[in-house]
Amino acid sequence: MIHLLYLDSALASDAAAATDLGFVAGVTTNPKLMAAAVEPPVVTLAELCDRGPGVVFYQVTADDVAGREKEAHDVHTVRPGRVGIKIPCTVENLAMAVRLRRDGIGPIGITAVFTPAQAVLAAAVGADFVLPYVNRLTRLTGDGLAVVAGMARVLRGSSTEILAASVKTAEEAVQTLQAGAQHLTLALGLIEAMGESTHSHAAIEEFAQAIR
Repeated sequence: MIHLLYLDSALASDAAAATDLGFVAGVTTNPKLMAAAVEPPVVTLAELCDRGPGVVFYQVTADDVAGREKEAHDVHTVRPGRVGIKIPCTVENLAMAVRLRRDGIGPIGITAVFTPAQAVLAAAVGADFVLPYVNRLTRLTGDGLAVVAGMARVLRGSSTEILAASVKTAEEAVQTLQAGAQHLTLALGLIEAMGESTHSHAAIEEFAQAIR
């Protein structure tokens, strides 16, 4: 299994930095991140697609199902083939996901997934990903990793994979993968921090001293 790393950001500068790294698979956004961006969401989405790697996930937020469905179709046309749709997990939204897939909209990630039962339904509608909030789950339930492990068990054998969000530390990132998540979406700073260790720098310096 190759674990994919996604950038969790709505900043075009972060997306460009992720592209330069060369090993970031795509970008996820959420309404809070979009609201903090300078440009309107559609403009921000286009910039992220133009400067970032892979698929950029956009979360639908309209007040009713019809509005969210139209929103998904509209943002899909911003950069065809580059925009994924994040859909918060409710029964009516899961039914909407089926229709979007029939219309060729995707990839689709079901977000705000808090239980293995919700993950089961996400797989039933053919979602590409479920996005549990790991750190928030720990705060709410006491053990977010156990919830992720439960999701991994019920999704085993399906084509729906876990793209874990709300991961705050390098240790939590590794533990989330060990619990069964296939992929992670992380802030740029955390992605960079995962590649660093004071011991690595000490070893580099030791080797440098030896050849001087």
